[in-house]
This record gives sequence, structure tokens and C-alpha cells, in this order.
Amino acid sequence: MCANCGKGEESTGDLKFCNACKLVKYCNRDCQIAHRPQHKKACKKRVAELQDEALFKDPPSREECPICMLPLPHDAEKYSFKSCCGKILCVGCIVSMTLEEIRKGKKNDELGMCAFCRSPHFSSEEEDIKRVMKLMKKGNADAFFERAGHYAEGSNGMPQDMAKANDLWLKAGELGCAEAYHNLGNSYYHGRGVEIDKKKAVYYDKLAAMEGDVLARHNLGCVEGQAGNHQRAMKHMIIAARAGYTPSLDSVKQGYMVGPVTKEEYEGTLRAYHKSLNEMKSESGTKPHFF
Repeated sequence: MCANCGKGEESTGDLKFCNACKLVKYCNRDCQIAHRPQHKKACKKRVAELQDEALFKDPPSREECPICMLPLPHDAEKYSFKSCCGKILCVGCIVSMTLEEIRKGKKNDELGMCAFCRSPHFSSEEEDIKRVMKLMKKGNADAFFERAGHYAEGSNGMPQDMAKANDLWLKAGELGCAEAYHNLGNSYYHGRGVEIDKKKAVYYDKLAAMEGDVLARHNLGCVEGQAGNHQRAMKHMIIAARAGYTPSLDSVKQGYMVGPVTKEEYEGTLRAYHKSLNEMKSESGTKPHFF
């Protein structure tokens, strides 16, 4: 029945749910507007509940290296984007490929073949940019992220342009790159290429966290903690710690010591943390110098 006039579908046709909370139905727009004063409080509460359900649910699994099929580490120094094929490879697989080339007698200037697609390493910044642009035309989120980094750092022949970097991070995020949303959130937090807007910073960190970015999740925990919302803060920290993020585990340990985190929560988080670290083990801790 319509929450405002009480008429049923037999007399009004199909009823439409409130777009925000999905709790009640209305026969038309006029009834929805008329019922708004009575419904506003319950609607707002349910919307907040739905947002929290999405925010605190288990994030998607960490992206895997397409060669070893192990989750990619959180440390950006331990994986590398390949502009030849658009894949992200862990350093362990890259190093293994390099060592194999050395065993076959290749010289230093011949090293650098992609461990996934076997393409030669790009010979110039111009060739690298062309490869990235080709991937962008195909909608590769990581290529947009890579290009944004060029503008953010003023590298690969690009002028430093944070406004352009933010535009590209937004596109990369929309295509599924969680780290891009996190970087965009940092831009709004610090005013890099945009006006400082803490609400937008939190908004983009939430999008990044829901897609599995642990740095964004940790940031949200810090924001909640600073606001005095310690239970919500620990929820964020536990999710990030379970995914293998050490600073978040330190926060969970502190939460256990002072009260918000129970012994069972801490023990379960610690076990999940170690499991995540074991799954992300790489054969090397740094990138080869020629990459």
C-alpha cells in the first residue's frame, strides 16, 4: 500500500519504492513529497545503515599477479605496471624472469623482457607513453592510473599538473582502480590541484576502501578515531589489518590494550594478518634497477 494515501496497487497500479531507503512505497511523486515529513527520520536512519553495510562488508580479494597467482603486496615497490600488456606483476616474478635471462647469457642492455607477455622493455619514454595511451583507449584502469602519476610527478616528459592527474585518477577509479580513488581523496585532503574539501576526501577514501584499498581504509579509521568514534575506527582498522596492513594492526593492538577491541577480535585479526602476509610473499623486496 502507498505509505501516504493508503491505496493499494489494485487501484493505483505499480507502487514505487522510496529510492533512498527502499522501506516504503508510493503510488506517485506527489504522495512521496507529502509523506516526506513523517518518513524523513526513518529514511535517513535506513540510508545510513545501508551505507554502513556497504562500507564495512568484506572487501574484494586483493588483485593477483597473473604469473604466480599470489595476491599483490601493498608496498608499491614490490610490484610493477607493464605498459606493454597492461598487467601488474609482482617483483618476485620480474626478478625470476631477469635471473633466467642472465642464466641464458643475456647482457645487461638486453635485459628487461616482460615476464608476462615477453615484450622487450620500452626503449624510450615516448614509446612507454604510446603504450600507455593505447591501453587507455581500451579502458585499462591501471593505464589511466599510470598516466595520472606522470602528471602528478611531472615525469615521462609530462609537465607537473595535479588538476590533470586528478581527472585521470577519477577516471581510473570509475574503471575499478581503488588506489586511484585513494589518491584523489588525498588531493582533496591536502588541496593538490583542487580546493581542500575534507568531506570529498572521506568520500573518495570510502570508495577506495570498499574496493579493497588498505591505506584508504586506515585513513578512515584515523578520521573516525579523531572524531571520537572509536568503535567505528576499530572496524576500519580490523579490516585493513586482516588484509595485511601493519600500521592498522598496530592500531588494533592498541585498541585491544585500551578496550574497544576484544581478545577474540584481536586474536582473529592477528591470524588473518599473518595469513595475508604469507599469501603476498615475494622473492624480492625491491625493483631491479633497469625497470
